[in-house]
Amino acid sequence: VQLQASGGGLVEAGESLRLSCAASGRTVIDVMAWFRQAPGKGREFVAAAKGRGVYTTGNSVKGRFTVSRANGENTIFLTMSALKPEDTAVYSCAARDGSVLYTDDSRYPYWGQGTQVTVSS
Repeated sequence: VQLQASGGGLVEAGESLRLSCAASGRTVIDVMAWFRQAPGKGREFVAAAKGRGVYTTGNSVKGRFTVSRANGENTIFLTMSALKPEDTAVYSCAARDGSVLYTDDSRYPYWGQGTQVTVSS
């Protein structure tokens, strides 16, 4: 499974940004997720989705970030609104087989290269 994330960039606080991640190499990918890692910090769960409106969002971004994934599609989107400087991080896309939307990054065997999101104050 190959994952390709895109959409990062430099924005000002309060603005919005949309990330996308496309998966290839497999017809069906059960769960796709977003994690982020800020400088000097560990990897943090952001959101995960498996289609059919089933998704979960991390507490630190709940209400500001929205994850979406069309049924049967191996592409996941992360719409980030009301961005804050503390959202600055490298955002990475991950995937796993199975039906559980884990928030633990060790549960995801497939990873793509991250995309940098920088929010200026």
